[in-house]
Amino acid sequence: MRGVVFDGTRTEVVDDLEIRDPGPGEVLVAIAAAGLCHSDLSVIDGTIPFPAPVVLGHEGAGVVESVGPGVVHVRPGDHVALSTLANCGACAQCDRGRPTMCRKAIGRPGRPFSRGGEPVFQFASNSAFAERTVVRAVQAVRIPADLPLTSAALIGCGVLTGVGAVLNRAKVGLGDSVVVIGTGGIGLNVLQGARLAGARTVVAVDSNPAKEAVARQFGATHFLTAADGVRDVLPDGADHAFECVGRTELIRQAIDLLDRHGQAILLGVPAASAEASFLVSSMYLDKSILGCRYGSSRPQRDIALYVDLYREGRLLLDELVTETYPVEDFAKAADDAHHGRVARGVLVF
Repeated sequence: MRGVVFDGTRTEVVDDLEIRDPGPGEVLVAIAAAGLCHSDLSVIDGTIPFPAPVVLGHEGAGVVESVGPGVVHVRPGDHVALSTLANCGACAQCDRGRPTMCRKAIGRPGRPFSRGGEPVFQFASNSAFAERTVVRAVQAVRIPADLPLTSAALIGCGVLTGVGAVLNRAKVGLGDSVVVIGTGGIGLNVLQGARLAGARTVVAVDSNPAKEAVARQFGATHFLTAADGVRDVLPDGADHAFECVGRTELIRQAIDLLDRHGQAILLGVPAASAEASFLVSSMYLDKSILGCRYGSSRPQRDIALYVDLYREGRLLLDELVTETYPVEDFAKAADDAHHGRVARGVLVF
């Protein structure tokens, strides 16, 4: 079968991947569509260290082909959106409703694929850039069959991360002020999360002026090409500042833009060894710096919620899909994403 494989040096679309059958508590899914996220590119450029060879992709949707013993919540023929959380469901963190903190869901890549008889790693417990993938049952969330799979694919990372960061982690309140630095796929979802939360002033910051129209469509009340102008809009600073790019100087900007009791939420992914600095004295007015993994989400609950909001016309999904590409055009899709030509490109099989 076809898939996108990174061998540690280069990335190619191959047609000789094999995948094992689902085991107990697992689901085999035929992928229909997969969003191309910057995290996939970060594996290729080394920003996110990951063992190779690996099948890339982690934002997908498709149709269940078969299930392993013990799986009862989905069955063959069901349409599903996939999450990246292969959490155990039984540890203290899962029991507290914090599946993103499950230690069994972090840093334990499986190898359900093979090529030429050699095992191939799975990225983010997902590997959506393949015609078929095996995931844990908890990762497969049933969705209505009339939901376009090209749109549903984006829920599993961009929407869960961006909207979830607003609603679950930052807990933005009615009338709050929000600054969003970077309006790519994650930033746009932060914008619409702020809109859903009832934020009053939502300032989008992006160096590309061509992104203004879509930023406003998703919820921005103001658009700036540099953070220097934020204080003209919010003289006292922001209640919440989201850094969605992954650059340490922008992390510093997010912190510096906070009002008293404000919080900076870090969503962008810099290099694993990157360090950021800030003025310690600026933090004593009850300011906070919050890390956020995967929108602090609970996918089985949150994906169903976001689907309902989409069907009610309150959450935008179709508008996120800037371009679709046959999987064979992965190189072009990656180049477009790297240069910011698309908010979210989607690979289709």
